Amino acid sequence: MELAKLNFDFSAIDGFALTVTVVGYGIVFIALVVMYYVYTLMPKVVNMNIRQKLRRQGRHKEAEKMSLDITGEVTAAISLALHLYFDEMHDEESNIVTIKKVNKRYSPWSSKIYGLNTYHRN
Repeated sequence: MELAKLNFDFSAIDGFALTVTVVGYGIVFIALVVMYYVYTLMPKVVNMNIRQKLRRQGRHKEAEKMSLDITGEVTAAISLALHLYFDEMHDEESNIVTIKKVNKRYSPWSSKIYGLNTYHRN
């Protein structure tokens, strides 16, 4: 069988193709690392912001004792409640499409299209 014999020509790879490949993989990898740090640091920034607001209001003890971590179950329940709330805001529709054929009267404007392809010779 000829399928087992696969030859790859490395001479077809030039410097530009190699540069584009390395830069492309590098950009994707750097973007993934940045997104990881953004998503892991975001809850800490939010918690710090809430604690600062509590301190400004004069509730220093609550700011120090308060545990602001939210579990996945609580997040899922909140998101489900928001989904159900926003889903009720839309109008209920019957989801029935009715197509009625309407017979139109003859109009001279509808027959003008037949005269567009006639050629007049002078």
